Amino acid sequence: MTEMLSYDFMIRAFLAGIIIAVLAAISGSFIVLRRYSMITETLAHSALVGVAVGVIAGTSPLWIAVAAALLSAWAIEYLRSHFHLYSDSVLAIMLSGSLALAVIIVSLAGAFNSSLFSYLFGSILSVTKEDLIIMALFGVAALTLLGFFYKELYFIAYDEEVARTSGIKVELLNFLLVSIVAIIIALSIRIVGTLLIGAMMVIPTVAALRFRQGFAQTMALALLFSLLAVIVGMSSSYFFSLPSGATIVLTLLFIFIFSLVVNRR
Repeated sequence: MTEMLSYDFMIRAFLAGIIIAVLAAISGSFIVLRRYSMITETLAHSALVGVAVGVIAGTSPLWIAVAAALLSAWAIEYLRSHFHLYSDSVLAIMLSGSLALAVIIVSLAGAFNSSLFSYLFGSILSVTKEDLIIMALFGVAALTLLGFFYKELYFIAYDEEVARTSGIKVELLNFLLVSIVAIIIALSIRIVGTLLIGAMMVIPTVAALRFRQGFAQTMALALLFSLLAVIVGMSSSYFFSLPSGATIVLTLLFIFIFSLVVNRR
């Protein structure tokens, strides 16, 4: 362990993983409770459209990916709330549409290269100090907003209609939540990968729910599982020369299986 942390890039990778683990577990708790889990995959594929545009334009794909994910999140929430469409239908439409658009953009430009490949599967070992600063600043802002509106967001997740009749600004808070999730995903896909970030947000919470505790305890358990997966996954990745993002997600799957076995009744 000491040898592993003697490298600066490993320290940066661990810090990035920890930041993502915290943000994904806490925001994911609200998403899973609302049965809105597939929004993570949808927004990840929407962010991939921004990445493709950024790669083709020769600019930094990060902020274009953030913009694409935000626009997709707002479109999803607008269609769901104003046209009264089923959530899973809206997510399926946006996911397939975003993926198709990303594939077409990349295909037309012939831009499928190692840079774009890293956004699909993640490249946590390439994290820079600037990446860490951006992630940390946004992480603090996101956690502050989630903490400030914690009760309202939990109430909405529990029963949106009752929350609306109670005077809570449901629509505004829904847009706030999906915006936070969209930015977390867009900032994380280069670290964990488009194909894996959804698992970071969903699996820890689903595993924690198996222990049938209160919401705060479930969120704490999800955070613990997420941090454990990052530590074990990153360590295994280093010692066995495995892909970091995939190893972290595989560790989460083992934790989920453990939660099923322990709570099989």
